[in-house]
Amino acid sequence: MMTRSVEIVLDIEKLAMSVRNELEVLHSLSDDCCIHRVPKRLRQLNEKAYTPRAVSIGALHHGKQELKAMEEHKRRYLRDFLEWSKASVEDCIKLIKDNEIRLRNCYSETIGLNSENFVKMILLDAAFIIMVLLKQCLKEFRSKKDRIFSKPGMIGDVRFDILLLENQIPFFILDDLFKLSTNSEGHEELSMIVLTHKFFTDTFDSWVAKHILDEHDFSKIEHMVDFLRVCQQPPKLQNRKKLKKLIIPSVTELHQAGVKFELGSSRKLLNIKFNRGILKVPSLQIDDNTEILLRNLQAFEQCLCDRGNYVSDYISLVSLLVKAPKDVDLLAQNGIIENWLVNSEGVSTLFQKLEQENLLIPDDFYFSSLVEELNSYCKNPWNKWKATLKQDYFNTPWAVISVIAAAILLILTVIQSVCSILQVLI
Repeated sequence: MMTRSVEIVLDIEKLAMSVRNELEVLHSLSDDCCIHRVPKRLRQLNEKAYTPRAVSIGALHHGKQELKAMEEHKRRYLRDFLEWSKASVEDCIKLIKDNEIRLRNCYSETIGLNSENFVKMILLDAAFIIMVLLKQCLKEFRSKKDRIFSKPGMIGDVRFDILLLENQIPFFILDDLFKLSTNSEGHEELSMIVLTHKFFTDTFDSWVAKHILDEHDFSKIEHMVDFLRVCQQPPKLQNRKKLKKLIIPSVTELHQAGVKFELGSSRKLLNIKFNRGILKVPSLQIDDNTEILLRNLQAFEQCLCDRGNYVSDYISLVSLLVKAPKDVDLLAQNGIIENWLVNSEGVSTLFQKLEQENLLIPDDFYFSSLVEELNSYCKNPWNKWKATLKQDYFNTPWAVISVIAAAILLILTVIQSVCSILQVLI
């Protein structure tokens, strides 16, 4: 059987020109990029946690068939916005058009919309967000005919969609439109930051403290997810110890080693302190929205370069502390966990799932010193002996009385035996 060799002729100049043309039209990377697709390895763990239910915000889910029903409501909210606003629709369009390049650069991928459709999308979505926040915070902005706020399920879905990483528009355009349009008669204290804070304190009061605006600089936040992240941002720590191994006893094991648990006074969840055998942990409320919040903050951190992974570090720590329902129960008994799920197993299972595909940076683990202190305390046999003695023999008043009585009886028995021996010897 004979074979033939086929000579392939390659036009090098033509191919080189094609490659050059592709490189010339390549979308340039920008420092403004802040809105990302959730990494696939995270998304496949819980698709629903990252996917909008009712409304698309921004470019990444724009035009999806299952979300088109909300487009009419967006137009109604744009009409409400323009009636309230001091700016005309022309003013708003010009503002967005002037910032179009910056807005496009905020997305991690090229947006395939022409200029007209892109500007229109941003206008509708920005006006929608502003009006949702105004109506949430000020009931006089609502009407009985409002099809979103008149239905608890609908506004619940909208709140859910607003905190999704893929469902964002840059915060600066919300702020600029609000300032351009502000009709603040009787509401001079309003701003986009104040409205955002109020919106999230109504939904995530255990994550967003009432006085958080006085503690952080929110002037450079990138979008709603970034606002939520900054709310728990810790101060920069110096000289963090390198984490050799992320091994830590569970809450039950710590309890058996003599560690006491107290409710911390701080509203910052990461402000966990260990001193003289007492672990002080700020209150954590767990409900149906907790997984959505933590997953999207976790995904946002994994898309950042050098901004710190403190939410991911918190997830790692809690997942090790609450390995089983009994760990959750111990924290709940001490007022630390407020559980709104069906049972304690739901809480421990939640954090075990969140720990999957969670990124850990040993050189920059926020709780490295805490982990070292807890492990050192538990390795001390004296601490465990004291705990065992207290938990097994001094856990109730009657147990204490029994131990004392037994000790007295033992002493009397010894004295009696000594006296008997002495009588024999004498």
